[in-house]
Amino acid sequence: MSDRVFPSSKPAATNGTTAPPAKPPLRPPYRPQPHHRRHRTDRNYCCCCFFWTGLIVLILVLIFAIAATALYVLYRPHRPAFSIPSLRIHRLKLTTSADSSSNHLSALFNFTVTSKNPNSHLTYFYQPFDISIFSSNDVLLGNGTIPAFTSPTKNQTVFKNVIASGSNELDTDSVTSLKSDLKKKTGVPLKIVLDTKVKVKAGKLKSKKIGIRVTCEEFKGVVVPKGKSPSVATTDKSKCKVDLRIKIWKWTF
Repeated sequence: MSDRVFPSSKPAATNGTTAPPAKPPLRPPYRPQPHHRRHRTDRNYCCCCFFWTGLIVLILVLIFAIAATALYVLYRPHRPAFSIPSLRIHRLKLTTSADSSSNHLSALFNFTVTSKNPNSHLTYFYQPFDISIFSSNDVLLGNGTIPAFTSPTKNQTVFKNVIASGSNELDTDSVTSLKSDLKKKTGVPLKIVLDTKVKVKAGKLKSKKIGIRVTCEEFKGVVVPKGKSPSVATTDKSKCKVDLRIKIWKWTF
């Protein structure tokens, strides 16, 4: 019976020595995978905050609109009315130097201001008024003031002998515009502007100070006075408009 030869499981030795066993392959180092659950949580949180903030703002706007509508129906507010029933021009003189290097304006006005409160439930608390008188092309002719006062419900307040005066130097463009107005046969077009702030009280409610501007125009027969007698303007058709003056940062609307 022939003998079978089985191969050795060990690798053959080189130079009569036995080879060391093979080492298992090294595993790559473990690197944790990035976790995105936190980012998703933050995103969901931001969306949730945005939603609730928008909802709260919407609710506040709705409440404000309902309250404003209720106040309007309850009090029926109307804007105050202003008028200038009389206007006198005591002085309106433009003097130019011999060499035309300077142009001096001297002006003096006397007028009456009437304020009416047509409301039955609103009281107005006016701060002092700043008065400015302009020509048709917004050349400043004079300034004046009216003291602070309170206008109760269904009340009329009259200020007589309100003085506005000016004495200043004019530039070339202002002089050209003013000379053109002085030559008009219908008289010098004037615009009187009154600026102030007012608080409004309705029952126990009282607002913060609100800026208003009163603009009065369309005075007729404003002529330059001759001699010592002042000229009287026709104010029957003059109109005064009341506008809110809202200030946001550096801009006023």
